[in-house]
Amino acid sequence: MKTPFAPAGLRFPTQLDAWTTNSRPPAHTRETPPQRLVRPGAAELRARREADLHRALARLADAGTAVRVGCYSLVEPRQDPADRLAEAQAVVHRRRWTTSVTTFDSTGAGDPALRPQMARLFAALDASEIHGIVAVSQVDISPFHDVYEHTLAILRARSGFLALARSETSI
Repeated sequence: MKTPFAPAGLRFPTQLDAWTTNSRPPAHTRETPPQRLVRPGAAELRARREADLHRALARLADAGTAVRVGCYSLVEPRQDPADRLAEAQAVVHRRRWTTSVTTFDSTGAGDPALRPQMARLFAALDASEIHGIVAVSQVDISPFHDVYEHTLAILRARSGFLALARSETSI
């Protein structure tokens, strides 16, 4: 008599890495790429941001293109963004760049991908209306290093940059 069960002679695998329930390998196998255990600190994030900035500025200088940026600030609901935007604008003025967009979000420190004005700046970057974003500090992007690092990677992938008025350790 045939049954839908496996024959008694077959044994189940005994190694953990042999058990898979989906197409991805289990978390701790030889096939899994090593995961980064140490998150970057403020100094490393600053070095990455500045390297992206210098790379983008060199590319624009080689092409003879004037630098166009978007000034951005993140403020608390019902907070006036004028002071923070003025500080970002001072960076633009000092570097002799051109401001194409000046905007702010008052959504709180959530994911930058969910902020409407940040999305507007990314769209302007994709449309080559701007070459980068100028903000006051890292907090305007995210206070969390991993989210900030991801946002820098998105800007780098779009050949853009982030310039800050204050370093990553400032508020």
